[in-house]
Parts: sequence; structure tokens; C-alpha cells
Amino acid sequence: MNKLGTAFIEGIIAFFATNIDDIIILLLFFSQINANFRRRHIFFGQYLGFAAIIIASLPGFFGGLVVRRELIGLLGILPIVIGLKQLLSPEEETTEVQTVTSDFKQSSHRNPIISFVLSLLHPNTYKVAAVTIANGGDNISIYIPLFAGHNFASLGVILSVFFVMVGVWCFIAYLLTLQPTIADILTRYGNILVPYVLIALGLFIMYERGTFNLLPWVKA
Repeated sequence: MNKLGTAFIEGIIAFFATNIDDIIILLLFFSQINANFRRRHIFFGQYLGFAAIIIASLPGFFGGLVVRRELIGLLGILPIVIGLKQLLSPEEETTEVQTVTSDFKQSSHRNPIISFVLSLLHPNTYKVAAVTIANGGDNISIYIPLFAGHNFASLGVILSVFFVMVGVWCFIAYLLTLQPTIADILTRYGNILVPYVLIALGLFIMYERGTFNLLPWVKA
């Protein structure tokens, strides 16, 4: 598989692993839509918050330009550790998500009739972005090793996958608000799968970067 194909797969896996809990938060947002809190606030706020997380993760890419790929692969230990933490302390992870979602309160500020662009700057947009950043703080520790070791082309593939998936994620969450049974199943079982996906992602990062070649018995 070529490098761009690998980057595409890594992007899909990483986005799924780090954003499955966002579905729960997006379900909450879409359930609160009214005259002041609109779908566009959720979409734009989600993109705004996710972009901030990506920017905070870019040092991993630039560091990867000067550090050996095998050593960069050691950063794959981070998602493995996070996955193991979620396996060993699932109650703590659930509490963190509930705390973030409970902090969201709908604004009573009336949205003026102005242009669509200006309406995106509504305070509710920033509230969605703030919740996205707060809930996605751990994502940075996943994206830093993911970005490291890629060139500009493969990083572009990963970022393209990410930003397309943000829109897909929002659309899926909106549809799920119309299907209470499906939403309940995702809420109940989605988090169970995440730790295993994170561990697999970490191992994949280490394998793809050639980190296992550092082991003495592998060289032998």
C-alpha cells in the first residue's frame, strides 16, 4: 500500500477512535434546536472546535520532519496508553463526557436577522466549539503521533479525511436524533469499542513507522 493510501486508512481509524463520543454530544446539541439555536451553529461550531484541535496537534508533524520515523513511531504508545486507561477506568471516562455535556447551556440571546455569514458568529456557535475542544482535548495526544512521520501530501490526505468526516459525523448525529432506538444503542455500546480501536491505532502507527525494527530480536 502506498503512503497516501496508508494515510487515508490512518485518518479514518483515528477519526473514528477519537470522535465516537462526539456523537453523544452532537445528539444533545441537535435535540436542543430551536429558533435561536440552529443546525448551522452546530455544524460551524464543530468545525471551528475541531480546527483548533488540529492546529494544536501540528507540532507533531513539524517535529516529524527532523526526527527518525522509527523513533517517531514510539509516540504510538500514547493512544495505546489512553486505550488501556479507558479499559481499566471506563466509569471515569464516562463521567468526563457527562461533565462536558452538562456544562452546555442554551443561550437566551435572540439571533438577529442578518446575513448567513454573520449568523455563524452567534454565541451558540462558540459554545459548540468550546464543548468540542473540551471534549477533544485527549485527541491532541493521538493526533501528534499520527501526524508525525508524514510528508505534506499524506498529511493533506489525513486532514481532508478529518474535515470530511466532521460533516459526516454531524449529519449522522442529526439523523440519529430522529431514531431514538439507534441513538440508545450507540450511547450504550459505542464507548466499549473505542479503547480497542485506540490500542489498534497505536500498534498500527508503530508498525507503519518501523518502530518494531528497533527491537533487538527483530533485527536479529
